[in-house]
Amino acid sequence: MRMINHFINGKDVAGTSGRFGDVFNPNTGEVQARVGLATAEEVDAAVQVAANAFPAWAAMNPQRRARVMFNFKVLIEQHMDELAEMLSLEHGKVIADSKGDIQRGLEVIEFACGIPHLQKGEYTEGAGPGIDVFSMRQPLGVVAGISPFNFPAMIPMWMFGVAIACGNTFILKPSERDPSVPVRLAELFLEAGGPEGVLNVVHGDKVAVDAILDHPEIRAVSFVGSSDIANYVYERGAANGKRVQAMGGAKNHGIVLPDADLDQVVRDVIGAAYGSAGERCMALPVVVPVGDKTADRLLERLMPEVLKLKVGTSTDPDAQYGPVVTAMHRDRIKSYIQMGVDEGAEVLLDGRDFSLQGYENGFFVGPSLFDHVKPGMQSYRDEIFGPVLQLVRAQTLDEAIDLPSKHQYGNGVAIFTSNGNAAREFVQRVNVGMVGINVPIPVPVAYHSFGGWKRSAFGDTNQYGMEGVRFYTKVKTVTQRWPVGDVGDQSFIIPTMR
Repeated sequence: MRMINHFINGKDVAGTSGRFGDVFNPNTGEVQARVGLATAEEVDAAVQVAANAFPAWAAMNPQRRARVMFNFKVLIEQHMDELAEMLSLEHGKVIADSKGDIQRGLEVIEFACGIPHLQKGEYTEGAGPGIDVFSMRQPLGVVAGISPFNFPAMIPMWMFGVAIACGNTFILKPSERDPSVPVRLAELFLEAGGPEGVLNVVHGDKVAVDAILDHPEIRAVSFVGSSDIANYVYERGAANGKRVQAMGGAKNHGIVLPDADLDQVVRDVIGAAYGSAGERCMALPVVVPVGDKTADRLLERLMPEVLKLKVGTSTDPDAQYGPVVTAMHRDRIKSYIQMGVDEGAEVLLDGRDFSLQGYENGFFVGPSLFDHVKPGMQSYRDEIFGPVLQLVRAQTLDEAIDLPSKHQYGNGVAIFTSNGNAAREFVQRVNVGMVGINVPIPVPVAYHSFGGWKRSAFGDTNQYGMEGVRFYTKVKTVTQRWPVGDVGDQSFIIPTMR
């Protein structure tokens, strides 16, 4: 049985806890590896390594740190196929989706290559008689990231790319469900010229998470996962005096106005709702047609395309999506489909009985589609995180805006229309953090930032972009005066209003 170990101080380190997690091949249902689950003492050992590496890395000039990030970028590009195959065989997403996962993380690494400019402070000459004031952005120290299973390449790079470029050292606790890609990224960072101890990977469960949240030398924690856990991470980390950005769940809506290009809508919705088997926090699992005629016209075009979706193994080049990550998650998705049936939604397609010939033990779920879903249904209120699309009919734009605005989650939302005024009004009024106009998955590019509202995010700082630079640095402001002549005759007087 293949063992996946921690990566600490530039070395493969076997765990000592005697506790392990199973890593499955979602295509076959078989256990393909075991991953060691860290104790609090093992987390502490990694933190001490990172703390020892911090002074030299922080003191390195930002241009040299940027060169390491440039080298890292090149190595990721060179190893793209290897990383994508590794990712697909543990997560289950098809190779094309895996490459997209890696590419979107790589874009943040590219952004971090500009750290000499990004980390510059501010300067005011002549703030008072002979007085200048300037500020600088300095790294925090040892920081940590706790990343989810659904994007095992992208989200770790969102976190450690900016943090390390700013001069911090990093402890990454990836999902124990698909941990191989994060370890490989750490190996490539070392090969790129990153010093030992700057990027460390520690595997684990709640024991490791709590150790990170409680450790006095960890200054900041970035988290992505479910909202309940995000709330827990935020509260416990903040109670221990840490900066915390904790991104939670989502239930993103796609509003379809009568004047929308329905052919475009169908193409976009198919990819956004069913791509990566729906295991995306920026998936589009809810479509809101405005008007019954719009809903009927949309379904007339949508149903044939959903029926044509090809579900296959993660390495099948013709498959549009593959299995979900574990049997437990597959069963959870199926329970929500049954919940929708019990709540009275109209089932147009039920994917629970899907089975792939030759892979009957794989974690597959066929595409499911519901119509006449109501806002009071729990299957609408909760995040399903699977290949399930729900239609909630609205009669007016106001009603359509209210649905995502009043929902507990506020991660992303999209509107499909050719009416610029309607789109402008929607953007201004909707109570959601990221908005797409004729864009189904509005994940911001790397030089902006990612972050939802309400129970989709806890903390006041978004991921990556300049928000990330601010999160992983602290501002030091200096007021300086250089006396001229006899120092004894030049007392400093605080300026006052007269």
